[in-house]
Order: sequence, then C-alpha cells, then structure tokens
Amino acid sequence: MSVKIRLKRFGRRNRASWRVNAIDSRTARDGRVIEELGFYDPVVSDPAKQFSINKDRVAFWLGKGAQPSETVRALLVKAGIVPKAKALKPKKKPKAKAEKKA
Repeated sequence: MSVKIRLKRFGRRNRASWRVNAIDSRTARDGRVIEELGFYDPVVSDPAKQFSINKDRVAFWLGKGAQPSETVRALLVKAGIVPKAKALKPKKKPKAKAEKKA
C-alpha cells in the first residue's frame, strides 16, 4: 500500500476548506482516510489560523515513506516541517537521442 499525504475537500460551495490526511494513493480524493493530520483554510486572513498540522504525526508518516502531494509539500515547507532542499522533486533526465550512423 502506497501512502500519500494529501488534501481532502470539505466545506460549502465557493467556501472550500481542506483537511490534510494520510491516505492510500488508490483512494478517491474525498474517500476513506488512514489518519487526519490537520487542516488548511485558504480563505482565513490570519496566517496562524490558516494552516494547522500535527507535526509529530506528519514526521511519522514521512519516516514511513509517505509521499506528500505538491500542494501539501509546499504547505509543509512554509510551516518549516520539511526543508526546502528536500521538498524539490528530482528532475527527470532527458532521454538521449540515438545518433544516426551515416
């Protein structure tokens, strides 16, 4: 089972909030979660109330090999949980084109 740390949408129309969850990668976005880790509310103006997360549990899941989504990764870097250098995804090397023999 591949575990991801990703967002789950809730709230009303045009006023969405998000929960940060550890979830099986094959599960739907709003499907069954393994563990709820925190929340993110982008509409709140106060940055301290905008994002809240259980740092110990996130560290536990990252230690177990869970992969955060791009949005969650950016939030974790902003919160100082994941260092910026680790947050960057490794870039894929371009495939070498076969040289034509004359």
